[in-house]
Amino acid sequence: MYAVVESGGKQYKVEKGTALVVDRLDAKEGDKVALRPVMFRDKEVVAEPRELEKVRVEATVSEHLRGPKVKVFKYKPKKGYRRRAGHRSELTRLEVTELKLGAAPKKAAANSKTEAKPKAEAKPKAEKKPAKKPVAKKAKPKAKKDGS
Repeated sequence: MYAVVESGGKQYKVEKGTALVVDRLDAKEGDKVALRPVMFRDKEVVAEPRELEKVRVEATVSEHLRGPKVKVFKYKPKKGYRRRAGHRSELTRLEVTELKLGAAPKKAAANSKTEAKPKAEAKPKAEKKPAKKPVAKKAKPKAKKDGS
């Protein structure tokens, strides 16, 4: 059983117990994170969006780390052009703890929004002032062309 999940615009193949390194997530070490499944495979393949809503992929943040230093050097010969730059990626290591196909999550919040709520008394709107008419622009006199 495995799933393909998406995090940070990239896709990863995961199984239960898999450790993966993704772009930095806003979660503290030890927090549980739900990953968005793109595909799930157990006995049969699940790839439809409605069916993927039933798939749960949870991971625990094990640590935050930084990637290797990447050096960027631009150079043009005989021109005296040299530029040095570089970066280190901010990363998060995740441990996949749960991977299962279950019932769809309850949408209690969505149901409460659709229920009819009593409307508050409508406040009388303030009387609007009549809108001012826009001022017409004056036409400029056209320049005369000399025939000579």
